[in-house]
Amino acid sequence: MTHVTKIFIFPIKSLDGVVVNQAKVLPSGALQYDREFAIVDQQGRFVNGKRNAKVHLLRSLFSLKARTVSLQVQDTTAQQLFHLDEEPEQLEAWLSEFFGFDVTLKQNTVMGFPDDTDSPGPTVIRTGTIAEIASWFPRVTAEEMRRRLRANIEIDEVTPFWEDQLFTEEIGDIVPFRVGEVQFHGVNPCQRCVVPTRDSLTGEAYPNFQKTFISKRQETLPAHAAASRFNHFYRLSVNTRIPASEAGKILKIGDEIKFSVVEI
Repeated sequence: MTHVTKIFIFPIKSLDGVVVNQAKVLPSGALQYDREFAIVDQQGRFVNGKRNAKVHLLRSLFSLKARTVSLQVQDTTAQQLFHLDEEPEQLEAWLSEFFGFDVTLKQNTVMGFPDDTDSPGPTVIRTGTIAEIASWFPRVTAEEMRRRLRANIEIDEVTPFWEDQLFTEEIGDIVPFRVGEVQFHGVNPCQRCVVPTRDSLTGEAYPNFQKTFISKRQETLPAHAAASRFNHFYRLSVNTRIPASEAGKILKIGDEIKFSVVEI
């Protein structure tokens, strides 16, 4: 049997995540509080790791219950606490000073700000996959790779790339599966960006990361993976959708994953 071992919520897009024991499904299929906020510049563009490596230097500690975030710059001691709902202007001012240009904090309680708005469900990856990817890069630990990949749901056992069975050869098809009481639709392998190539705490680029990743990913692609979905091999973890019928249900640590496809 396969179970959920970790659930991560990222309250502010691109900042540090929060480990939770359970998460509520929204009508959109997103998880409540995940990417609920996003930092944007005056042109309305996301201020994220794709566009600004300085994001990696921000340490954030969230209290979902208290609705607060404590911000700290890497390798400094000063911390500043903000209430996400009551002090947005103060938070925006602090972030603007940090980045060196004016930013605002946008909020979307319906779907958050996922990279894939067509598939806003939680991303899924296996513990063994994270460990395998980390092994390709000397001096990169599994925990560091976990921070770089930023998946929402991690599933147990060590066999890498097991999640690659959660999509099919045909674009538009879905693979139905359940996590506890929640129905999921697996959609496609997630296209990665520049973020995994950098140290999650410093922003320092790892030499030839993407080239090595692509080569090793192609070499280790499992037989059960739909190879035609890899127009390139810089893809990892699985994007999902959750039907609106599942709104209000709770995902929990320990939930069993049941598939309507043959388990590998």
